[in-house]
Amino acid sequence: MTDKKEMIRFNLDVSPEVHETLEKLAQKIGGTKSDVLRQAIALMQIAIIAKENGKKFGIVETNQDLTTEIMIP
Repeated sequence: MTDKKEMIRFNLDVSPEVHETLEKLAQKIGGTKSDVLRQAIALMQIAIIAKENGKKFGIVETNQDLTTEIMIP
């Protein structure tokens, strides 16, 4: 038995623009495109849980004022 979690591989078709965005984001976080997608999924999960609990998910100023609410359909 190994310590590594089993990984499932899948293919994803994206536009050239999305591919470029993934590349740029990966560079900014010092990771891979897969890392970007994993973190994006984690953020989406947090936003959905917040919405289900009647809370807002967004960007706040240092004084805690919500400046941008991220809307989840």
